[in-house]
Amino acid sequence: MDTESNSIERPKKRYVLREATTGADDLLSQLLVYRGITTAADQEFFLNPSYDKHLHDPYLLKGMSRAVERIVQAIAGNEHIIIYADYDADGIPAAVVLNDFFKRIGYKNIEVYIPHRHREGFGLHCEAIDSFVTPALLITVDCGITDTTEVAHAHERGIDVIITDHHTPPEKCAPAVAIIDPKQVDCQYPFKELCGAGIAFKLVQALLRAGDFNVPAGTEKWFLDMVGLATLSDMVPLVKENRVLARYGLVVLRKSRRPGLRALLRLLRIEQRFLTEDDIGFMITPRLNAASRMGEPMDAFTLLATTDAQVAETMAAHLNHINDERKALVGVLVKEIKKIMNERAEHFTTRRVIVLGNPRWRPAILGLVASSLAESFGKPVFLWGREEGTIIKGSCRSNGFIDIVAVMKTAQEISADTFIDFGGHHFSGGFSLNADMVHHLEDTLEAALVAVSATPSNIHAQDDAVALDGSLALCDVRLETYAVIEKLMPFGIANTKPLFIFRDVMVKSVRQFGRASNHLELTVFQDDMHDVRAICFFSSPQNFNVLPEPGKKINLVATLEKSFFRARPELRLRIVDIV
Repeated sequence: MDTESNSIERPKKRYVLREATTGADDLLSQLLVYRGITTAADQEFFLNPSYDKHLHDPYLLKGMSRAVERIVQAIAGNEHIIIYADYDADGIPAAVVLNDFFKRIGYKNIEVYIPHRHREGFGLHCEAIDSFVTPALLITVDCGITDTTEVAHAHERGIDVIITDHHTPPEKCAPAVAIIDPKQVDCQYPFKELCGAGIAFKLVQALLRAGDFNVPAGTEKWFLDMVGLATLSDMVPLVKENRVLARYGLVVLRKSRRPGLRALLRLLRIEQRFLTEDDIGFMITPRLNAASRMGEPMDAFTLLATTDAQVAETMAAHLNHINDERKALVGVLVKEIKKIMNERAEHFTTRRVIVLGNPRWRPAILGLVASSLAESFGKPVFLWGREEGTIIKGSCRSNGFIDIVAVMKTAQEISADTFIDFGGHHFSGGFSLNADMVHHLEDTLEAALVAVSATPSNIHAQDDAVALDGSLALCDVRLETYAVIEKLMPFGIANTKPLFIFRDVMVKSVRQFGRASNHLELTVFQDDMHDVRAICFFSSPQNFNVLPEPGKKINLVATLEKSFFRARPELRLRIVDIV
């Protein structure tokens, strides 16, 4: 931890070894058991997800038949079609999926609209609707389910609306021509956790089954690169149908011919054929999201959708540049907040939730800052700022054990005026509130967190121990072990990387590496075995409660990974903690 926050102690995580309850005596069986995969059928699905066997019929989604009927009608009548998408790394690839479909069938009377994060915000907006040519058909992707007023306004202007979304619907849904959202109460679709691009893909599947568009069978499979990208970016659980889409999405991503994607991978020195979910989560997704956080979200859409090699190179360089600017802003703000916390160390040490804000802070980057602080201090974090006007906007992140949406919901129950709006996933979310409520926010959230932690249904709040998948020796860091772990890929929400403890390893060397010397590398050995590299990005020895020093024995909590830097495979450890 840096010196600005030395007076606030970094929390010590508690680790416990999992116990296999089924007598599993090999690593693969144990890892499957730990993930609740015990039956032969479940194991077959998990280890061998099949595009042909394990994807559900898109027509099981409520509203699909009506949506397809209306879109086919629009195509037949050469109606103007608007694809209206969210501005994140789910909504933008989802828009690309639909855009690709229309291009593939030769339909040109379309436009793509992505609202500006700062000027407009999430969802449909009447001002945008007023700018569209009418009559028209508007198809939302990854948004729209709560926009009752806006859909009604579109209808008044002669614009039919089809909503495709995956967020939780309100009690009374918008008056759309059709709504496709598996979370609708009476929707019989077997899997409820598709991301926005997953829903868009199901719509394309259904359209290709319904119409004679003179395209080869299986055309939609080439769109899976965008579906996989979004599924791995949007923090949806990587189980069941999402596992199929993510697995096949990675296969297509490694072969994708998209000039923008390939240009970005070249710029980042990522070998496309070895692309992993980590490359997406840590390298690709931040640059797509930088478009809306720092500028125009359409830039990210252009990168992914363009067929022009020169445009692709320009957009890749642009998004990389503004992502560097974003990282710099986040770094400065994290440092500023840690300084504030250091100056008020006694207050923040006694608080269970970190709540801070400033009208100068840019709301678009606060989620990234909150993630950093939640990791550093092991507490839920709520940060707020203001773009313009009097409305306060903020982002929040969990410490990994608390359902952050449940905290906000409870806060609203404690004081009905706490938020104007809020939402998100279990571990991340956003909110808005009136400026006069800011002074009460910390106390209300503190009370809400206490209440949530005392609720048995919030299991994450009951035990903050991190589960370990096993205890290994450094001699286990070999290709045979990695081959077992590889069978469980891709990793993400609900299928986390296997986490192991390596006890009593000797530190041979410690160094910082990278352009800014901001990454940590240890060389460790054990029982005269060969040296093993262990790395931790954006870290230093001082970030750990146990300081790694040459000649010192430590316990490493780490995952196994294979690096393909400069196309040379290397097995190494990714450090999670030193205990």
